[in-house]
Amino acid sequence: MALSRRQFVGGAAAVVAATGATGFSSSARPAALWREFEAAPSTHPQIPYVGRAGAHAGARRAPRPPVVANAVTHGATPDGSADSAPAINRALTEAGERGGGTVLLPPGTYRIDDYLRIGHSGVVLRGAGTGRTTLLATRNLTELIGPYGSRYGGDKSSWSWAGGLVWLSPHARHASLTAAIRDRAWPFEGWTGNRRDEWTTLTTLRPARRGDLRVTVEDPSALRRGQLVVLRLADDAGHTLLEHIAGGGPGPEAYTWDDKTKLTSYVPYEWPVRITGVAGRSVTLERPLPLDLRPEWDPRLVSGAEPLTDSGVVGLTLEAPLVAQSPHLLDKGFNGVTFQCAYDCWAEDVVVRNVDNGFGLVAASACTLRRTRVEGRGSHHPYFCREGAHDNLVEDFRIAARTVPAPAGTQLHGINVEGLSSHNVWSRGVMETGTFDTHRGMPFANVRTEITVENDGRHGGDASAGPLYGARFAHWNVTVTNGRAGLVKIDTIAPYSATVGISEVREFDQTDVPDFTGELHARVEAYGSPDTVRPRNLYEAQRALSRK
Repeated sequence: MALSRRQFVGGAAAVVAATGATGFSSSARPAALWREFEAAPSTHPQIPYVGRAGAHAGARRAPRPPVVANAVTHGATPDGSADSAPAINRALTEAGERGGGTVLLPPGTYRIDDYLRIGHSGVVLRGAGTGRTTLLATRNLTELIGPYGSRYGGDKSSWSWAGGLVWLSPHARHASLTAAIRDRAWPFEGWTGNRRDEWTTLTTLRPARRGDLRVTVEDPSALRRGQLVVLRLADDAGHTLLEHIAGGGPGPEAYTWDDKTKLTSYVPYEWPVRITGVAGRSVTLERPLPLDLRPEWDPRLVSGAEPLTDSGVVGLTLEAPLVAQSPHLLDKGFNGVTFQCAYDCWAEDVVVRNVDNGFGLVAASACTLRRTRVEGRGSHHPYFCREGAHDNLVEDFRIAARTVPAPAGTQLHGINVEGLSSHNVWSRGVMETGTFDTHRGMPFANVRTEITVENDGRHGGDASAGPLYGARFAHWNVTVTNGRAGLVKIDTIAPYSATVGISEVREFDQTDVPDFTGELHARVEAYGSPDTVRPRNLYEAQRALSRK
């Protein structure tokens, strides 16, 4: 059953004040693509439904669990004179073992010679604000955990796209990951274990369509309301699941999939979702299905890692040493805040400075990053979203211009998405540097909206990771301050995509060719007219649709 308008947002509140409750200006005519979307919000061919992206379906306010500890009383020193990491980690662990709560980090500068771990659900690390509480990191993840090679070979460092000096990941899953790294048995990083075989079938599923909120299961006995499960879809020998993710049709059918070994390692596709109702064999999901369910893909609900839920980091700055940025793909791991195997978690009012990689979403879903900023000497991935990360919201974000020149041999990406990640939103951002880094691995159905970008970064991605884009990417109201086209105007490269209300742009030296032959079924509207298209913000308008 596809979403009806009444079900569409489920009571989600409000939109940007500048455009009013409907997301429209009274003097502007809505975009034609928006009018089409209103008629078919969960099944539109070019625009994905992302109206429930983010923690707790995009809730405006994060939960505020009661204060259960003050890190200073556990031994943290706010004058930076001693290593505070043991005391902060001890407070976080004790809070988790008691069932959760907020650990306060009062104003001051706290030296941390180890990384901070939030491994229990319901635990929040709360500083006094980015201008008042600072974590001063002294060591990188290579020093703290060890070298982290790539499971795909070569001399790359996986700290170039994984891990954080504040790392939110469920305790057991995190322990297995770090043990594998220390053993040099480079792991898969998602919900079903280091070898992707740590899952148990809860039930198989009957066929359903993209956009359905209710599915029919064969056996509901292991399911309950409020349970977090993982939808698992396997590919078949003809790669029809990958073709479906790409939008289907002659182009994807003619594409050579078999030699894209990095891409094929990302399937089965895994999508975490919470169950909101069980009535006999009918199960209602928190979000509509991202893809069809077909028998040839063996659709099933499985249990994966015990998730981290309702945890967060609020009101602090994490500063790494001002050391030179590493050569491309050889990062040491001065990384910021990373969420892994997390659901309904958040970061709010957080700045990271002088980091190799800023904010990470690794196999994380339904998380919100709000009022976050990356600044300082320049970074490889200011934001990275990978390894099957879905339904996340990054809003009111900023990537500041670098404070020192980029060393030779380094690389800058931007707001990254890869690895079959889907239905993520980047909203209301200012990018003084970087680009819209769609990084191969065929991410699909992602939205970037109401963003201003000095488009000076470059995308990456191994050829074995396959296409840059799957179906239903939407770039909506984007101002490009330097006129560079790369990865912003996507109608000539992304299948079933929407490019609406972007600046006039020109190609530059990194010019991509389509991965798929034939008609791409891409749409362009209001080209050259950012800030005039209505609705101004695609995500906010989707949230508000039920209020019309």
